[in-house]
Amino acid sequence: MPDHKKIYFVSDSHLGVPDADKSRQREDLLVSWLDDAGRDAKAIFLLGDIFDFWFEYRSVVPKGFVRLLGKLASLADQGIEIHYFIGNHDMWVFDYFEKEIGVTMHREPFKTIIMGKTFYVGHGDGLGPGDRGYKLLKAFFRCRFCQKLFSFLHPGFGIGMARFFSKRSRVANNSNPEVYNGKENESLYHYCRQVLQKDQVDYFLFGHRHLPLDLDIAPGVRYINTGDWVKYFSYAVFDGTNLELKTFRKPEDDATLKQ
Repeated sequence: MPDHKKIYFVSDSHLGVPDADKSRQREDLLVSWLDDAGRDAKAIFLLGDIFDFWFEYRSVVPKGFVRLLGKLASLADQGIEIHYFIGNHDMWVFDYFEKEIGVTMHREPFKTIIMGKTFYVGHGDGLGPGDRGYKLLKAFFRCRFCQKLFSFLHPGFGIGMARFFSKRSRVANNSNPEVYNGKENESLYHYCRQVLQKDQVDYFLFGHRHLPLDLDIAPGVRYINTGDWVKYFSYAVFDGTNLELKTFRKPEDDATLKQ
């Protein structure tokens, strides 16, 4: 990998909520960020919940988001690796992005070597101790039989129903905002420590938490949470030497979105 090529990580834009206008603002900013990243990116990792809801029928996908999808396709055509990790909101992404855009899909966290450093990457939902109720719900939604049953619903009804509930979600209404209460209360922090007991990792990268976090796990080992593109507009970038957590401009800071 050339020294000037960087690796970018982003997650949790939840496009589609709370309404079309605000979703479009975030999509435009995400496309602008991808424009910037594409100038020196070797790879871009999308760490899940890019969409607040996504379900692929055999010949139907949710309408909208064409600017983002077009930009991802353009970057992939340029030879930039695009890795997409499904989250808890977009876990019903199947093969559309692989076939149409050329991204590499990941359904579980995975370990990879990047410029001599070991990265452990995933969305982050359902990992670590506790939250058994969600883990059972996740298993239910990822069940192939349940997915097949949902596919029998007409797309107009099925997608419409999902978007109805999506607009009442915690993310859409900014209810129960995430707070940091110390790393000992972070389930992903404990998960990282569990992984380190069995494997050597330099950097853990997750989303899902909706908080930009940079925590020391052990000497020389860090856990980075990329935050979100609902409130923080944060991302991580690795240049071969340094892994940094950064913030892109927000909608209220972008004059082009005020016109």
